[in-house]
Amino acid sequence: MQTGSKLHDDRPGVSALGGLGAQARGASGRLLPEIWMQDGAKRVEQALARLLCAEDDGETELMAAMRYATLHGGKRTRTLLCLAAGALADTPAHMLDDVGAAIEMMHACTLVHDDLPAMDDDVLRRGLPTVHVKFGEATAILVGDALQAHAFLTLANVDAPGDNRIALVRELAQAVSAEGAAGGQAMDLSLVGKHVELDRIVAMHRMKSGALVRASVRMGALCAIAEDAAHAALYCALDRYSACFGLALQVVDDILDATADTATLGKTPGKDAAAQKPTCASIMGLQAARQFALDLLRDAEEAIAPLGPRAERLAQMLQRANAYLFKHAPCA
Repeated sequence: MQTGSKLHDDRPGVSALGGLGAQARGASGRLLPEIWMQDGAKRVEQALARLLCAEDDGETELMAAMRYATLHGGKRTRTLLCLAAGALADTPAHMLDDVGAAIEMMHACTLVHDDLPAMDDDVLRRGLPTVHVKFGEATAILVGDALQAHAFLTLANVDAPGDNRIALVRELAQAVSAEGAAGGQAMDLSLVGKHVELDRIVAMHRMKSGALVRASVRMGALCAIAEDAAHAALYCALDRYSACFGLALQVVDDILDATADTATLGKTPGKDAAAQKPTCASIMGLQAARQFALDLLRDAEEAIAPLGPRAERLAQMLQRANAYLFKHAPCA
């Protein structure tokens, strides 16, 4: 596997940092997060449109439903985390575009299946009818299956050495396995209506949503830097960062489910309480849960402090999460 930290993309206008280079810096020389985040999200959106372009045979709506599930917005947090870690590793932009698209396909797969009547039974996602509402439950199941397959196909074809591609496939598979999102969803369903300790909720969140956040960060680096003894400190820092960041995101989601409206959430609010699902917010209380999220984001910041300026984009992702929390879940 490539073990250096420099892989260059010589295409005009594309920096080795996988962004806009000097255009993404202000007068002070600091990265402007709004520029690289907008550009990164746009590039991955374009990659998704390119990778999910096969024509249906005229008798099914499968590809149309797959595009519907992936190309209708969202905060693209996992993609941006991948791009931020990729910048740290000097991963070329074109490589990050496809890896980010694969992550978004897998994330969409988990959302489509999570929304099914047999799971969380939701009718809204990103402010639009969920896939099973618009296309039918059978098509929604197939959409999730196909998106998962296309995610792995995308990684298998990434313009990187074979060992790097294997590492990327392994990382994403682990994230959605019985030890990751699938196992976390099973645990989530098993806890409905029960009184449980906070540590079980935390364990469930680390699997159901946190595992894919962890994979997103690691995959940005794995494109260019081997996970070996020489880079053990780097991956230890990234793992601590992503564990704290991923759990913080879910705690914020728990808070907003109890406090926000449909326009803010893009999905039906109050679902957790209605389904008698225990959450960090319901167990700790809203204010304590909010402080828990802030503490986690601070811990994530401490985790990457030793990495210095090259982790600037990862730090900016924490600033974005903090701003979102203060805007949508202010102190009572």
